Parts: sequence; structure tokens; C-alpha cells
Amino acid sequence: MNEILKQALLYDFYGELLNEHQKEIYEQFILEDLSLSEIAKEAGISRQGVHDLVKRCNQALLGYEEKLHLVERFMSIRDKVKEMNRLLDGYEEKSMTELVESIRRISDEIIEEL
Repeated sequence: MNEILKQALLYDFYGELLNEHQKEIYEQFILEDLSLSEIAKEAGISRQGVHDLVKRCNQALLGYEEKLHLVERFMSIRDKVKEMNRLLDGYEEKSMTELVESIRRISDEIIEEL
């Protein structure tokens, strides 16, 4: 997964745990793709200050993920749902019993993750 997508997912899951100032700066950097200089000028702080704040936010979000694993679970469940859809797309090639067994196996894995 590319770094920007990873940061955006971390923010989607844990962004509400940041304070308002952190959220505003982080959103501008990650979601709006503004440069450090643009954010610094708008926020009235130094470019280095923005850099440090973004870095601290990244560390905080990664720390939440290390403890809670919500993004990891989400990605795993998403992959399993894609696998179920793939099985359903090719169901003419398999017997109904085989298809049901495969989908039940995947759904059991999803329930285990929850």
C-alpha cells in the first residue's frame, strides 16, 4: 500500500483522536496535498513547525494502529469480501456446494477477525 493511502486510512480511522489543530494541519498536508510552506504560511507557523506536527501526528496514528489494528482488520476483511465476490463471479464453474463451502469458510474468517 502506498504511503499516502496508508496515512489517509490511518487518519480515517483515528483522526478524531487528534486535537483540532493537529487535524487541521494533517488534513491540509495529507488530504488536500498542500506543501509544508503553504500550510505554514496559512497557519502562521514555521515550515519546520508544520513538519514536526505532521511527523508527530503520523507517529500518534501509527501508535493507535499498533494497539488497535483497525486498519489491518479492515484491509483483511476487504480482501476477503473481494475473494467472495470473485468466487461468486465464477460460480458457474463450481458446484453450488463447493461455492457455499468457500463462502462459509471466508465468512468464518471474517467473523474471527471481528
